[in-house]
Amino acid sequence: MEALKILVTMPKGEIFDTFFNEELKSRLEEIGEVIWNDSTAQYTKSQLCEKIKDIDICVTGWGTEAFDEEVLNHANKLRLIAHTGGSVRPYVTDAVYDRSIRVVSGNEVFAESVAESVIAYALASLRDIPRYSAELKQGIWPWNFYNQGLLDKTVGIVGYGMIAKMVVEMLKPFHVKIKVFSRHISQEELEKHNMEKAELSEIFSTCDIVSLHSGMTKENHHMITEELLNMMPKGALLINTARGAIIDEEALCRVLSKGEIRAVLDVYEVEPLPAGHKLMEMDNAILMPHMGGPTIDRRMIVTRTVIGDIKLFLQNKPMTCEIDRAYAAKMSTH
Repeated sequence: MEALKILVTMPKGEIFDTFFNEELKSRLEEIGEVIWNDSTAQYTKSQLCEKIKDIDICVTGWGTEAFDEEVLNHANKLRLIAHTGGSVRPYVTDAVYDRSIRVVSGNEVFAESVAESVIAYALASLRDIPRYSAELKQGIWPWNFYNQGLLDKTVGIVGYGMIAKMVVEMLKPFHVKIKVFSRHISQEELEKHNMEKAELSEIFSTCDIVSLHSGMTKENHHMITEELLNMMPKGALLINTARGAIIDEEALCRVLSKGEIRAVLDVYEVEPLPAGHKLMEMDNAILMPHMGGPTIDRRMIVTRTVIGDIKLFLQNKPMTCEIDRAYAAKMSTH
């Protein structure tokens, strides 16, 4: 019987070292013969086509070439793609599912970390933590100050995928009121968490905090319009940890310049955010460089989870982080 062959496409370097330590490399090598990408560059498509021949399981990372028809025509034995990122949509095409190749990813582990960032961002903005910290370092003690908390606020959730579900769970100790805009949410799910279903106009006009969680699909491009942003109550907070292009960014700049709402942005239409961008002038916006999640300490947990699913796959048991065709279609494209 031929040994099981596992290809790891992630190149060696700093990012690799945040996903694999010696223990995790050994765990993977216990499962089968592992072919590591020993270079410091991603495989080109032609290289991937060459490497994927006779491979049973492929462990992928950010920047891997997509598994399209051309690549899969060389994947004569491929049965499982185990992605160490979150969204698989940039890498897994319909052709993968057409060939009954199974897919798992670190999406659930990443989602929990991004959800944590939403809570952190909300508290940082509501309590104005960056401002007061900076002022105190300049010797300014604020005898008269104003801040807010998260407790008892009305929170609007736009999009209801895995991250949003985890945000809802994390919000429970703050006994907030939650309104959800989602095309797919069930009445059972709404009742389970005591949430209300609402249209975007209601969410933006009535919520103290609006958190965006929609995937970056064609229909969601610029779904958050200037009209919606202008509906937000004075002092309301917008948080975006989803994708930058969900918001009409130029419209957001115009609305923020009025000084009536606040925002915490982790994602942008163009990344890195270009030098001199209008958002950088906004005192009422906290800008983060697309680092809501996962925090670096969660990356090896992703690898551990993915390796666990590989073992479950080989035992013909249900995998914990499987991504089926329907779920993959809802994920962000980039």
